[in-house]
Amino acid sequence: MSKTKLLLVDDEAAQRHMLAGYLAKHEFNVKEAASGEEAVKLYPSFFAPVAVVDMKMPGMSGIDLIGRLKEINPFIQIIVLTAFGSVETAVKAMRVGAFHYQCKPVELEELLLNLGKASEQHRLVVEHRVLNDTVTERFGSGEIIGESPAIAKALELIHLAAPGDTTVLVTGASGTGKELAARAVHSLSPRKDERFVAVNCAAMPENLLEAELFGHEKGAFTGAIKRKLGKFELANGGTIFLDEIGDMPAIMQAKLLRVLEDHQIERLGAEESVTLDVRVIAATNRDLEKLIEAGDFREDLFYRINVVSIRMPTLAERPGDILLLAERFLADFCSKLGKSISGFSAEAASALTQYSWPGNVRELQNVIERAVVLARGDSIGSAELPGLQPSGETSVESLEKLADMEKAHIRRILDRMGGNIGKTAEVLGIHRNTLRAKIKDYNL
Repeated sequence: MSKTKLLLVDDEAAQRHMLAGYLAKHEFNVKEAASGEEAVKLYPSFFAPVAVVDMKMPGMSGIDLIGRLKEINPFIQIIVLTAFGSVETAVKAMRVGAFHYQCKPVELEELLLNLGKASEQHRLVVEHRVLNDTVTERFGSGEIIGESPAIAKALELIHLAAPGDTTVLVTGASGTGKELAARAVHSLSPRKDERFVAVNCAAMPENLLEAELFGHEKGAFTGAIKRKLGKFELANGGTIFLDEIGDMPAIMQAKLLRVLEDHQIERLGAEESVTLDVRVIAATNRDLEKLIEAGDFREDLFYRINVVSIRMPTLAERPGDILLLAERFLADFCSKLGKSISGFSAEAASALTQYSWPGNVRELQNVIERAVVLARGDSIGSAELPGLQPSGETSVESLEKLADMEKAHIRRILDRMGGNIGKTAEVLGIHRNTLRAKIKDYNL
């Protein structure tokens, strides 16, 4: 296992060498610097996630160095060393971005503990950024978009559930945006400024899931060379999102139930429990009631997590939102890929609305991304949407739905083009006389 990089900055050579030697024996790869100026010079090539910085040094001060290091790496976690009783200096350091402070003379075991927390904080901050970027890439701007009754009901439940601390179960098929719903609940709750930690319960073996959720102590099992906090402990004060909970092994279901009842967890290898304040949001694309009947999911756990249930509808249940979502994804990918595409042709819009979308919003997002990559003109045509076959539904009701969607699409493009018939027809890929006839038919 690789050692954690650590930057140690102190002008007192004896103390610096002593600390470096001690930390090197405790799984840290230490790089020393005798001044702030030297630290700034060597840091870009070392890029440590954590640093220990003395506050009082000749030349660049510790306060100034914190700012310079944060400019290079906004995620770095810095522990400052200050003279005993210099609380004012320590508070100032925290305000400019230090993670923690420690008074001199340095208590070595306390420093190790603080560095462990700083390393975990760095990992969490980076993980949070990756998760946010992933959600943005998967679902565009990160907003739940739609005007259909089905998504309006889900949004209403999200707003009703958010203020409390009750557990929430988000259900729905794959690709419908269950994690997005969970994040919306968190962001609208009093815990919005605390951590949102996501765990995919189906993505790891049973023997690793317990350690991932609850953490472990040093020596708890082979390879556990130091204490590791679990996802529940990292989410303390905030929200933990248990995705694909229907795939959680039976033994872990029992342990999760106890956590929900007692609000305590036990790290593997620990002798004492840790009391936590965490809101739990779970999600699944499986029918938990059928799993209960089959003996694969605990009924008591189901009632614990199903206090508030939010069902994310399939795209087939919200056809009126297809073009709204497509246009948002189009804008997002044009911005990301540096392209200028104004909209969809009438044929492309028809193809999008008539397709059945078995992969739901995620599939639509992927199709639009591919279309933007392939597009050569200033609009998306049917040529950029290969493979979209209509669902085969030809009832009068379905035709009326398509007409309503076409009307809404034409209205949006007209508004975007400032009512200009020529530009709107060009974007839609139809003759202006055809557009005029549709405007008349739809009373636009």
